[in-house]
Order: sequence, then structure tokens, then C-alpha cells
Amino acid sequence: MRAVIAGAGRLGSQAARTLTEGGYRVTVVEQDDVRLAAIAALAEADGRPVGRLLVGDACEPSVLEEAGVLSVDLLVAATGEDEDNLVISLLAKRQFAVPHVVARVNDMDNEWLFDERWGVDVMVPAAMPLISLIEEAAGVTDTVALAHLSRAGVNVIEAALTENSRTVGHALSTVALPAGVFVAAIIRSGQPISPEPHLLLRSGDEVLIVSTTATAAEIHNAFQ
Repeated sequence: MRAVIAGAGRLGSQAARTLTEGGYRVTVVEQDDVRLAAIAALAEADGRPVGRLLVGDACEPSVLEEAGVLSVDLLVAATGEDEDNLVISLLAKRQFAVPHVVARVNDMDNEWLFDERWGVDVMVPAAMPLISLIEEAAGVTDTVALAHLSRAGVNVIEAALTENSRTVGHALSTVALPAGVFVAAIIRSGQPISPEPHLLLRSGDEVLIVSTTATAAEIHNAFQ
């Protein structure tokens, strides 16, 4: 299995590491050579590879070709710019026929654009740590679980809490969640903990939500 990841920020680098460890042959494309150097240094320090690192603009078809997009199973557009992610997704799907395209949405006002018209199979809000869903992709050999979830109408949404989130310090049971959702887990300091009703939420918590009806914006509003 092969994958191309466009963008070497926090989410892109995490996705690269997870997919590589899951058996994917990964190429990371990033314009900022300093970011790529940081990824390489961290991988060397940890003794865990992250795949091939390529300096270039993934919005350019020639760069995607150099990255090997013609033979990949998955492309992840994880840059910090929605316009770039849309262009990359469209190129991947329309010009290179990539089977599965996952794209990050940075501004939720643009969420409506991220669909099959732009070549996006699975849209991931920036507030949702991409890593938890990419792990699903790494765990299969014939398809991408993300696409299955999307087609089934099931949304997996994560709300990342900051020190400014109004729900910090409050019990989970006091959060007014939209109908049709349930809290699957709380990720705290990198470890999952049971979402007990009396659990007090903390800054840095990542709340994993499963829903068939609520939008990412609704979940964000509930916790922020």
C-alpha cells in the first residue's frame, strides 16, 4: 500500500508516521524544507521512519507525479490552506485517479466545498486530530475505513479542548450535546480514558464523538 501526504505540519507528520508503521510506503510533500528537516531529525532520534520526504508544492501536477501519485492507494491533503487542499484533492482524483482522498478543512465555513465535486472522499475538520482516523486507514489492506464511515453516514468527530474552552473544569454530563451523538472516549495525555458522566474535562483533552446527525460545527460549539 502506498500513500502521499501533502503538508508536513503536525497532522501531516503524525499521519506519515502512523501510515508508515501500518505498512504503507509513504511520501510526504512539503514546500518548507525546514519542516521536512525537523521530521527527518525526529524520526532519526526515535528510530522510526516516516517514509520519503519531498520538497515541493503539491498543487503542482509535476510534483505529485514525482511523489508517485500515479500508483498510490491514498492521498491525504493536510496543508494549512483550504484552497491548496481542494486543488490537491481535485488533481488527485480527477487527473491521477487516486482511489481514496482525505482532505483537511481548516475553516469550517468552507466545509460545504469538501465533497466529491472537488475529489474529496473524506473531509476532516482541522479541530479533529487526523491521526485517530488515519489509524483506521492503516489497519486495513484493501480499502480505507474512513471512506466506509463516510458512505455509511457515520461521522467521527473530535473536539480538542483548550484553556479557553468553556467546558473545561465541568463534568462531561453537563455538556449539552446535539441529539444522535455519543461520546466514545476521552484522549488525555495521549491515553484513552472512559467517558464517565462525572469526569471533569481538562484543557488538552480530545473528546471523541460518534454521530450520524451532528455536524463538526455543532460539536465544536457544544464544547467551545
